[in-house]
Amino acid sequence: MPAKKVQIEVIQGPKFKMECRAGKHLVIIDQPANAGGTDEGPTPLDVQLMALGGCIASIGRLVAMQRHLNVRGFEILLEGELDTDGLLGRPSGQRVGLSAITARVKIDTDLGQEEQQKLLNEIEKRCPVSDNLQNATPINVTLVH
Repeated sequence: MPAKKVQIEVIQGPKFKMECRAGKHLVIIDQPANAGGTDEGPTPLDVQLMALGGCIASIGRLVAMQRHLNVRGFEILLEGELDTDGLLGRPSGQRVGLSAITARVKIDTDLGQEEQQKLLNEIEKRCPVSDNLQNATPINVTLVH
């Protein structure tokens, strides 16, 4: 089974701003100014939704190429809701993460509705970010010195 290791590095200084490196790429993640950040980048949850939307579009492009489908592009609107009490340390009885994620996908194509739905179903099955969000992926957080 072919395997690909995915690795990033996140460095945070005294405030909320983080520099996230993936190979030669740098992404800034931050918090809004009203939450103590400098608003120099999206929040971690924003980035999670961006990753899902980017994965849906990337896998969509890959499937369209493999199946020789005329797909000109994708527009994806993602949204989720969370109860902020938990992340602020206040008891709420709710999950800390998003309670649900909705992805509304518009495909710029001449394919009919049924074919578009088949394409979207295949994209959903093959999207690793969606798989990680929908299935329990073990996460091992360890302290290093």
